[in-house]
Amino acid sequence: MKFKIDENLPIEVAEILIAAGHDATTINAQHLQGVDDPDLADACVRERRVLVTSDLDFADIRAYPPREFPGFIVMRLGSQSKRHILRVFRGIAPLIAHEPIEQRLWIVEETGVRIRE
Repeated sequence: MKFKIDENLPIEVAEILIAAGHDATTINAQHLQGVDDPDLADACVRERRVLVTSDLDFADIRAYPPREFPGFIVMRLGSQSKRHILRVFRGIAPLIAHEPIEQRLWIVEETGVRIRE
């Protein structure tokens, strides 16, 4: 599976995905820092990449209907510390192999993952 990691998350999120055998790149590696949300979403569509982000705008299914995009993983966490983000992401990483992401919105919180189609 292919992923694009937003600039608001640690680069280690991409490393976790790569270690699990996925194709992952970052916004920074692609020189897309600061692009508007619609342009970022369009880039994900063109590249067929699931966006992993902490930008809650991507959790708005009216603006970003999951069926029209490769998928979104939105990290909705109380703490934005790098250590906390990585701990939570490592906890949900095994789900990626078992639970469909394509054309879905995953909202990741400390207590679990909510999935919307």
